[in-house]
Amino acid sequence: MPHHGNEEEHGEEPVRFTDKRKVDPETGEVRDAAGQEDVTASGEGVETEDALAQAEQILNEAGQQEPPAAATDVEAELRNDLLRLQAEYVNYRKRVERDREAVRDLAVQSVLTSLLPVLDDLDAARKHGDLDEGPFAAVAKKFDTILAGHGLERIEDAGVAFDPTVHEALMQQPSPEVPEDHVAQVLRNGYRKGERVIRAAQVIVSTGE
Repeated sequence: MPHHGNEEEHGEEPVRFTDKRKVDPETGEVRDAAGQEDVTASGEGVETEDALAQAEQILNEAGQQEPPAAATDVEAELRNDLLRLQAEYVNYRKRVERDREAVRDLAVQSVLTSLLPVLDDLDAARKHGDLDEGPFAAVAKKFDTILAGHGLERIEDAGVAFDPTVHEALMQQPSPEVPEDHVAQVLRNGYRKGERVIRAAQVIVSTGE
């Protein structure tokens, strides 16, 4: 058969149109392929969030509507089912947020725990006066500021009442200046984040005079 020049134009391959065309057939403008790929990727990433937001909006609007005066038993039952579904959805969202927050806290706590040996070295250097001045003192100060920004607190106070939840008693000794069952000296600082104790402080407990 003779070959017609327009045979390829009517074949299956040329007839297939996709979003990968470089020129818009309606406007004649050149398309940005990279931009289209970015839009597609971002659309896929937020698809789940959009669906959840739409579902939440529908449930909220339905829950705010007043039931008609002449509602049938079936309509009332459907409305109650919808209200139960709305309550379950709200509880689900709250549970997801709590789980996300818990995962974030565990991740931060894990990092802070791994940094405790470094903090012990800094405390030892500070006691020996190595951090009174100089560039290393500035670095240590910035390091402490960053950790404090993540909620890390030192347990380092002496003279306070002994608390087994935050203190680890290594020994007892008499002290005329510190009351009985109070911390006479902190041997190693403890740390906590919020209400969670990452490491208890090692202390000497006073037995009084």
